[in-house]
Amino acid sequence: MSEKRKSMFVTADGQNLVFTFALVSSLFLLWGVCNGMIDVMDKHFQEELGLSKAQSAWVQFAHYLGYFLMSVPAGWLAARLGYKGGIIAGLLIVALGGFWFIPATRINDMVHAGRVSANTAFVAFLLGVCAIATGLTFLETIANPYTTVLGDLRYAATRINLAQSCNGIGWILGPIIGSMYFYSKDAAGRSTGSETLYIPYVGVAVVVIVLAIVFYFANIPDIKMEDDYHLDDSQPGVPHSIWSHPHFVLAVAAQFFYVAAQAGIFSFFINYMTAEVPAIPPSWDAAMAKLSANSGFLRDWLMGWFETNKNGVLVVSNKGASNLASLGFVCFLLGRFSGAGLLKSFSAHKVLGLYGVLNVVVTFLVFLKLGWLSVACVFLSYFFMSIMFPTIFALGIFGLGARAKKASAFIVMAIMGGALLPKVMGYVADVYDMSRGFIVPMACFVFVAAYGYGWPRLSKAESLNGVRTSGGH
Repeated sequence: MSEKRKSMFVTADGQNLVFTFALVSSLFLLWGVCNGMIDVMDKHFQEELGLSKAQSAWVQFAHYLGYFLMSVPAGWLAARLGYKGGIIAGLLIVALGGFWFIPATRINDMVHAGRVSANTAFVAFLLGVCAIATGLTFLETIANPYTTVLGDLRYAATRINLAQSCNGIGWILGPIIGSMYFYSKDAAGRSTGSETLYIPYVGVAVVVIVLAIVFYFANIPDIKMEDDYHLDDSQPGVPHSIWSHPHFVLAVAAQFFYVAAQAGIFSFFINYMTAEVPAIPPSWDAAMAKLSANSGFLRDWLMGWFETNKNGVLVVSNKGASNLASLGFVCFLLGRFSGAGLLKSFSAHKVLGLYGVLNVVVTFLVFLKLGWLSVACVFLSYFFMSIMFPTIFALGIFGLGARAKKASAFIVMAIMGGALLPKVMGYVADVYDMSRGFIVPMACFVFVAAYGYGWPRLSKAESLNGVRTSGGH
């Protein structure tokens, strides 16, 4: 192993924390799976309950509301419980949320019996979504800044992007799991999604209980972040508030707009693929049937990717679009891995700015409705979004010392953008069409790009890897 790779996971006092890093990275995989399932749930409720796109965005609202409500309490508890205690608390809350889907499914069964309204069942599911998000808030508030201190400070952005790559793997798996349970059908072709929706969430609950036990016995040292701005000193005249540092304040705003764009694109991916993709040549369906002829598993997986719409045109089905979402997350994962490599050689703020500009371009091309080129641009947007969340996070908490946990809580709170702006995107799509809805994330990426290129002036540091600052702002 090269000296660079060794130092990436070795702290200044000589602790080798490769195992700790791997264990914490498993948390990123966990919330990637949960988020991936959420992102393919909207279309299910649109069809099961007759909701509009804007109404179905209540799923994202409930999800990100959990983050908003618990981010500051999570940061407060993390400062008192330490990294290990905060992680275990978060895992147990996720388990409670996962098990809640069992009674929520029972409430949904009452809809068919006429005992409760469909809205009541929808609210029951939303409560489970919100509860899981509450637990995930603890994990994200703690795990994101924790990865930045598990080794040499020079590789903080690289480590958080590597950990977030596990998040990308989870996002690939999430839509596949969602397609199996949210869009399942019986032998007669009737949807059984509402009856089986609870299964993956109960599985998540069991897994996180096992993880909580592992973390309880594991070595999770409480490491302090470098205090480049002397926030931990008690010197007269030195500002002690994290809000006096523009690079943190605008990181909160940048994260708000980034997550808003991400949530909108992810949650309406199925709507886009089922409504905006050009007509599918019949030969594609025949080719897929031939490909799967000799494999029962492959045949079962590919069956139903396409369907004929009311106009007799072959289009992508809900199940096919849900599986294609996994392809989008493959692009996302490739972006994470390649981005982690770029961040070893180039300044984090420059990479963020460049990817922001490129996403402005590709979302504008989707807006223009250019056929297959626009379809390809949707997948490219996944690639260029890949490094944004962890890089904004690392840039925002740069140099904040012990107050990084508190700062982390506010950056996680900014995830609320994912609750609000998808409703705007859904409204635009309801009034015009899904392609025009991409004007909303395009505007968000403009802000992200501006933050990336403006970070050196805001932080008064040459780069994330630089140690020279001009003191308090």
